[in-house]
Amino acid sequence: MDQEPTKDPRRGRLRGRYTNYFEVGHNAFEFIIDCGEQYAETSTEQFHTRLVTTPGYAQVLLETLQGSIDRYERTFGPIPKHEE
Repeated sequence: MDQEPTKDPRRGRLRGRYTNYFEVGHNAFEFIIDCGEQYAETSTEQFHTRLVTTPGYAQVLLETLQGSIDRYERTFGPIPKHEE
């Protein structure tokens, strides 16, 4: 994926959801990625999206994210590490 999503009219139906909390699990056949929000004011996470994919596509996702992060850091500088 390039730096910004393409202007594909089929994407008009997609809704963006903010995510700052992830839980990832897997079995022999699939990876499960739960996405949600967590804030200091609350003690629990609020999940809103579950992604289910094969191990092969999970690896493609990893490579896609790593490539995007590399391009981001070349443009804007290093991303500070998240501290809990």
